[in-house]
Amino acid sequence: MLEVKLRMQMAKHKIDTVAELMELSGLSRNAINRLYKENEVEKVELRTLLKLCDTFNCNLSDLIEYIPEGKE
Repeated sequence: MLEVKLRMQMAKHKIDTVAELMELSGLSRNAINRLYKENEVEKVELRTLLKLCDTFNCNLSDLIEYIPEGKE
């Protein structure tokens, strides 16, 4: 299972909307929404995650975490 921490990073950086994050990161609404809505997270491109890490100045583990089955 993947735990997405995008909303937490947005709150930490006082980013209120997906539109604001789009502007700051240069990513498309679809790319951000997939993580924001936690929809088909497994299909998110690595470059999208890295772009968000650059935007938030964080590590990948601060944005998304893998939790093995049974340890949820």
